[in-house]
Amino acid sequence: MEQQSIAVLKQLFQQDKIKESQLKQLKKDPRKGVQQLVKAYEKKLAKVRQLEFKFKEMSRIEDYYYDRGYHYIAGMDEAGRGPLAGPVVAACVVLPKDFKLLGLNDSKQLTEATRTEFFTIIKKEAISYGISMIDNRTIDNMNIYEATKLAMLQAMEQLDPQPNHMLIDAVELEGLTCTYDAITKGDAKSISIAAASILAKVTRDNRMKEIHSEYPEYDFSSNMGYGTKQHMEALARFGASPYHRRSFAPVRNVTKC
Repeated sequence: MEQQSIAVLKQLFQQDKIKESQLKQLKKDPRKGVQQLVKAYEKKLAKVRQLEFKFKEMSRIEDYYYDRGYHYIAGMDEAGRGPLAGPVVAACVVLPKDFKLLGLNDSKQLTEATRTEFFTIIKKEAISYGISMIDNRTIDNMNIYEATKLAMLQAMEQLDPQPNHMLIDAVELEGLTCTYDAITKGDAKSISIAAASILAKVTRDNRMKEIHSEYPEYDFSSNMGYGTKQHMEALARFGASPYHRRSFAPVRNVTKC
């Protein structure tokens, strides 16, 4: 067999056009550049296998309900219960049964670039999704837990078709029209909840960046409203903005509210 140049082999590896029989031959190739390509390719394959396994594990709950005749299984999660400023956002999403997105995980475990990419894919491929945002004034009026549940109910109401079963990240939610499971750390155990966590976080992060343009002194585009050292220093210096949650002690205690 004619020996192929490293440049040609590199292109074949990048395009995943290397057959198993060819890979075995290339492992015997004495060229250092070829061995580097082989090593990188095998590392890539191992990562894909790991992602395939992770995705399969995170699909077990959905598969359980599909096997029992449920057609529309929705995942629910929220973003923004802990910050000192900004809204709380809930998202609800129904994924198709054949949905596949390797690397899908709890939104906090993903880079911003990956979250943004997955955000677009999930919205495009979902059977249905809903996103609800509850502002800081409402949070102050009704408390963060009740505001979170309100956001979740509003997000679910947007779904069409409505789900047969809900998978919710850790929140017991009354008033649903279907059965549900509240799953602790569900965004790392269910692809539906993980997808919802991405929709919620990206939506909220984008809103905090908008708020940052109004009040850059708090650096909301970086801290997303959480009580970082710089945020707390700005809060002490400038007082609370219209977007701060005054029912939260660190905000309530500043002298310039």
